[in-house]
Amino acid sequence: MSTRLWVIMTCIALVLALPVRRAGAQAAAAPAAAMIGAVGETQTGEAAVYGKHLNGHKTASGQRYNAGKLTASHPTLPFGTEVKVTNLKNNKSVTVRVNDRGPKEAGRIMDLSSSAAHKLGIHHMAEVKIEVVKSAKG
Repeated sequence: MSTRLWVIMTCIALVLALPVRRAGAQAAAAPAAAMIGAVGETQTGEAAVYGKHLNGHKTASGQRYNAGKLTASHPTLPFGTEVKVTNLKNNKSVTVRVNDRGPKEAGRIMDLSSSAAHKLGIHHMAEVKIEVVKSAKG
C-alpha cells in the first residue's frame, strides 16, 4: 500500500471515529470556572483530610504542613486566601488559610488539615461549601 493511500485511509478512520452529535443535543457542560480569590466567591464540592504522613512536608507555598494549624489546599486560590469552610452535613464551619495546591484527585475541591477537619466533624471526606472571606491580595 502506498504512503499516500495509507494517510488517506487513516484520516477517514479518524473522522469516522469522532463522536456524533445529534441535532438539538446539548453540548457537555463546561467545567466550573477557577476561583480567583474575590471576597464572597463560593464553591461547593467534596473536601478530604490531608494524610497524617504529610505532617512536616513542604507545601507548594514553601511552608511546612502542620496538622495542628487551620490550613488547606486549593487548586487555584492564591496562597494566603482565607476561606470559610462549612460541612454541609452538620453545618459546622471553620476559617482556613490556603497554603498548598491540590487536591490532585478528581471531584475534590479542597484538602483540609487534620485540625480543620476535626473542627468540622470530617473524618475522611465530606460535602462542603467554601466561601472566600479574606483575599490574599488585601
